[in-house]
Amino acid sequence: MSLLAHVSLPADVRPSRPPSQPPVSFLLRHLGVPGLGLVVIFFILSPMHGDFWWADHIYAWGGHAWAWQHSWLTQSLLHEGGRKLSALAWLVVAGLGLSSWLRSAWSPWRRPLLYLLLATAATTLLVGALKRFTDMDCPWDLLRYGGARPFVSLWQLRPDSLPAAACFPAGHAGGGYSWVALYFFFRATRPEWRWRGLGVGLGLGLLFGMAQQWRGAHFASHDVATLAIAWFVSSGLFVALRVTDRVPVSEVTSSASLPQLAEAQS
Repeated sequence: MSLLAHVSLPADVRPSRPPSQPPVSFLLRHLGVPGLGLVVIFFILSPMHGDFWWADHIYAWGGHAWAWQHSWLTQSLLHEGGRKLSALAWLVVAGLGLSSWLRSAWSPWRRPLLYLLLATAATTLLVGALKRFTDMDCPWDLLRYGGARPFVSLWQLRPDSLPAAACFPAGHAGGGYSWVALYFFFRATRPEWRWRGLGVGLGLGLLFGMAQQWRGAHFASHDVATLAIAWFVSSGLFVALRVTDRVPVSEVTSSASLPQLAEAQS
């Protein structure tokens, strides 16, 4: 905690009003519209075989091999290094969260930091659990790409003769996409930064996911499924923990402004 002792968080966050149910417009914008878009993209990639189209191109560009499977960039830097970066970022947030309980000046940050910890951890754990349940192969395992197994889709029963697999959803991309929770974290604490937070999560997830696709570890639909899990976990916890009931004090100039602010937030 010695390093965290020198860290200071802005203390201009506090509850602005009693907890309330999220408005329908919030649920539509943050659950309905993104959910529909992700379902459409997943349908194009998986049932309509967009996965094969993209993976075929990557495989062909590598000389009909997974040329980047063991490269320093994709394996050492983006896969192994990316995993360590995600873990380190989570530990930093955990340290800040613990400090918010030890330092009264940071008390307004307790719920937002707790939310960020839970959302990122829950996404990672859920994706990891689903990988064991779905029992799907990686592209590099398939006969189509030089492997030894036939393709069995998510919608088919896996033959007992095939060994267990754990490639869907995309676990490594989940370490990046879990940080889409930063959108909601900043929405509650620094609304003007929320799109930057979303960009961080999407950027990391896309970077980690593309690295794994080029290695032959995942199809594109695996990453889309992971993004969907990350987004719905993040938005669901945001509503469940009522983090939306915290706003920057800098926006509250007087007690008379609270009704107008509450109306604007809805």
